[in-house]
Amino acid sequence: MSIPTSDPAAGAILVDGRMVPVRIRRSARARNYRLTLDSSRGELRLSLPVLASLRKALGWAQGHEAWVRDQMACAPAILRLADGATLPLEGVETVIRWDQAAPRRVTRTADSLVVGGPCDAVGPRVLRWLKAEALRVLESETRTLATRHGLHVASVGIGDPRTRWGSCATSGAIRYNWRLILCPPDVRYATVAHEVAHLVHMDHSPAFHAAHERLLGADPRPARIWLKTHGARLHGILA
Repeated sequence: MSIPTSDPAAGAILVDGRMVPVRIRRSARARNYRLTLDSSRGELRLSLPVLASLRKALGWAQGHEAWVRDQMACAPAILRLADGATLPLEGVETVIRWDQAAPRRVTRTADSLVVGGPCDAVGPRVLRWLKAEALRVLESETRTLATRHGLHVASVGIGDPRTRWGSCATSGAIRYNWRLILCPPDVRYATVAHEVAHLVHMDHSPAFHAAHERLLGADPRPARIWLKTHGARLHGILA
């Protein structure tokens, strides 16, 4: 169980003379310090044991300034969902176009998302639309594939985990990262087939991989390679 401090952003370290905020999280499971970079927030995350000294932990983090510098240099560029921004949508480069006279509801054309209303609300409104579209498409594809093979799906949901594209519980509940709607359809569908295959095998055994390929009807490796290659860009898209 993780136990956040009362002020989780109470730390900072210097990197090339600039203060970089450090979000502190104490964990009963932690045995050592662990430092990671959240490039989307521009901050570090420092996990430490519940009774560890915060001063010593921050000193340890400061000692890793060179590592932090390298991580920041390699971090993906952040793309804000705003008027004129270009994002991939089902693999197609799509421009966000704000038109004050247009309806507030997002309208999709061949290569753009048109949205009206206040300009400063464009990002949150487009993000809500993307998540709703992701849920609509992923739920349809998941249930259709499962039904075709006589499998039962309890529920389909979306979230925004940073370390996985999908998950399947023993209850039959499947969840996806909403950012899959940004991927080419074949990449998204390979992930759907992956999670549906877990309804047959709740592991990553050879039998599971055979089921995954059978459900997909193709080799899933190109989709995995695509996600590894382009995943960082997708995680850099923010409202």
